[in-house]
Amino acid sequence: MGILGGLFGNKEDNKREELPKVPWVPLESMEQLDEIKTNSKGVPQVIFKHSTTCGISRMVLNMFTSSYNLEPGQMDFYFLDLHAFRGISNKIAERFQVMHQSPQLLVIKNGVVVAHDSHGAISEIDLEQYI
Repeated sequence: MGILGGLFGNKEDNKREELPKVPWVPLESMEQLDEIKTNSKGVPQVIFKHSTTCGISRMVLNMFTSSYNLEPGQMDFYFLDLHAFRGISNKIAERFQVMHQSPQLLVIKNGVVVAHDSHGAISEIDLEQYI
C-alpha cells in the first residue's frame, strides 16, 4: 500500500457494514392518525416530527437514523414534514395531549403516548423497551 493509501485508507476500508434503514412511512393525512391509534394496539407506533429548515432537526434526525437497530415489523415509523403538514402536527398535539415541539419523537402504544421527547433528548428514548 502506498503512502497516500495508508493515510486515506483504501477501498476495502471504505466499505461500511450495512446499517438497518428506518422504514419511514410519510405522515401526510389526518386519517393516518386514526390508523396509528388503532395499529398501536398491536404494534407500537413512532412519529418523528421534523422541520426541514432547521439544522438541529436535521442533526437529530441523522443521529436517530444512525442509531436505528430494530428488526422489521417491531414498530411502525411515521415521518412528518412539519412545513408541509403543520395541520397534522397540531392535530397530533390535540389528539395525543403532547405539546408541539420540533424535532419531536412520540411513541404510541395502546392508543396513548408512552414516551415523547424533543431535540437531543430523542436519542435517550430506548425504543426497545416499548416493543
